[in-house]
Amino acid sequence: MSESRSQLWAGRFDGGPAEALQQLNDSLPFDRRMFAQDIQGSWAHVTMLAEVGILSDEERSQIHDALNEVEREMATGVFETQAGDEDIHTAVERRVTELAPEAGGKIHTGRSRNDQVATDLRLWTKRELHELAQLVITFQETLLRRAEDVGDAYLPAYTHLQQAQPVTLAHHLLAHCWALARDVERLVQTLDRVDVSPLGAGALAGSSLPLQPERTAALLGFAKVFDNSMDAVSDRDFVAEALFDMSLLGVHLSRIGEELILWSSTEFGFVSLDDAFSTGSSMMPQKKNPDIAELARGKAGRLIGHLTGFLTTLKGLPLTYNKDLQEDKEPLFDACDTIRLTLLALDGMVGSLTFNTDTMAMQADNPFAAATDLAEFLVNKGMPFRSAHHVVGALVRSALAGEGSLPALVAASPELGPEAAKLMEPGASMRNRTTRGGGGPAATALELDRFRSVLTAAKQGLS
Repeated sequence: MSESRSQLWAGRFDGGPAEALQQLNDSLPFDRRMFAQDIQGSWAHVTMLAEVGILSDEERSQIHDALNEVEREMATGVFETQAGDEDIHTAVERRVTELAPEAGGKIHTGRSRNDQVATDLRLWTKRELHELAQLVITFQETLLRRAEDVGDAYLPAYTHLQQAQPVTLAHHLLAHCWALARDVERLVQTLDRVDVSPLGAGALAGSSLPLQPERTAALLGFAKVFDNSMDAVSDRDFVAEALFDMSLLGVHLSRIGEELILWSSTEFGFVSLDDAFSTGSSMMPQKKNPDIAELARGKAGRLIGHLTGFLTTLKGLPLTYNKDLQEDKEPLFDACDTIRLTLLALDGMVGSLTFNTDTMAMQADNPFAAATDLAEFLVNKGMPFRSAHHVVGALVRSALAGEGSLPALVAASPELGPEAAKLMEPGASMRNRTTRGGGGPAATALELDRFRSVLTAAKQGLS
């Protein structure tokens, strides 16, 4: 058994671990990305140990100097791992002890890898979720800018993927902005629950030493301190919440991707993609493929898989720490990486595409899209909506049967007439959407103002 391994837990054992155990058990290949948080936590822990008299000022300085050197080595890529470095905590402690042999042996006083890893992961998650929330806001800003730029351009909105009613393009883009705003809210709420320091809980029961968990929490910038040592080391709710937040965010990005796939098709022709954010075919020279949008759609499944897999890992665990919890990091790390790349790519794609507003308007001006307006015209004249719906539906059926164009049939209708037929003129139906949150220009202008306020508040909250 290596010397470094014997320093941690080998005293109880006569022989070294089996190779299969070591390979299954070791997490350094993926948890080394938490090296900065591990060093940060160790720095705070050592500071507190010196303040309560467990370490001398000289020992504290020696360990701090060693931690600084380890961080430099890790950051520059010159850190050399050894066979006994089964995780980032072991690796850091081993190297600190090499640099400061006497003092380094005291770095783990009053601490377990159980509260240490929980602290590291919370620190890492705080940083990541904050950055991801900022990236979502950046994407919202791009959508908002495009919504502001398109003015009163309009297109058909859909239900069941069938043309329904015309709305402004800005209103459509803002629909995605509001969904993303809820994602930002969820990330911020999860950040609040992540912001609890577990350091000082020890393995599961605290310590007989005069530790000060409140002090290490303050040094690490945590807003709160754990209340139950058993819960502190076993709680991974924040990981599950983060995975859910990213899964739902991924679903929202997938929906945007699906629309861009449809809109960029020849059949729709609503957008043209920039060359830098699309791909070609190895066989068909004419192709321009929306690969970013397709990958955004596909990555949602990956994110949902991480969430369901981790919840399954958690469901049968007794208190407190179990090695199963090592399965928290890989899905969390991958989910954060996936969301970051997807947001950046979609932001570039949406920011650079061209809206073919003439094509959109031509489709939106289909007379049948004004059918609801015709029914509401009759309602305004006192007819019950069900009766109005029946009258207009009968005219639509006649038009589809080839008995005349819908505008001509409406103009000749004794219930409707020429005044109602004007509702089918280009843009008329879209301008008719006047209620709060509706898809007409006046309502959209107010909606833009409301969303700007929401976005400003979200940015201020994160800063």
